[in-house]
Amino acid sequence: MTPRTDSAAPFSAAATATVADAPRSELLQSVVDVARAIFGAEASSVFLLDEEADELVFQAVSGQGEEFLVGRRFPAGRGIAGWVAASGEPMVVDDLSADPSFDRSLAESTAYVPNALMAAPLISDARILGVLEVLDPSPQARSGVRELDLLAMFARQAAAALRVLTPERVREAEQRAVSAGGALEGARREDALKLLGSLERLLRGVG
Repeated sequence: MTPRTDSAAPFSAAATATVADAPRSELLQSVVDVARAIFGAEASSVFLLDEEADELVFQAVSGQGEEFLVGRRFPAGRGIAGWVAASGEPMVVDDLSADPSFDRSLAESTAYVPNALMAAPLISDARILGVLEVLDPSPQARSGVRELDLLAMFARQAAAALRVLTPERVREAEQRAVSAGGALEGARREDALKLLGSLERLLRGVG
């Protein structure tokens, strides 16, 4: 079962037609681009959890598969991403051919079968929002616990930023902006840029 708190409304990746889409997409694309660059990976992806459908959804991809994978869904219990989403724990696998958690048929359906990967849950307010994966990182990047801890820390920061841009938070911001006569779009975009900058500094400063 996916960890969650009772006090928060379910986060649904199916809610795609919202005013939060543009800054959320920019944020997630920057997350995968930076993670791929820092860990010297062939590809990186973010899956968001659609709790209503019990599915993980490709929301951003950098590298292999970025042209056609965004929007694709698969059952939340499948593969290493499903294990990370269910357990809330990060994971690194140096040899996927020997790991029973690896769903090779699922990987083959994406047209890219990695040899190694690192994955960390996107957790905010004790809720699993999704999973960040780094595929075929450089051997040096996956050589120890420190690197996995770094990916997990980066994923937590990305999740916190993502929660700012969820539909519920955006509606609250809209109401405040209307009351104050402010421009929501500009403020939200500025906040997103600040978050992206802090995320990149986190990785480049510690990595």
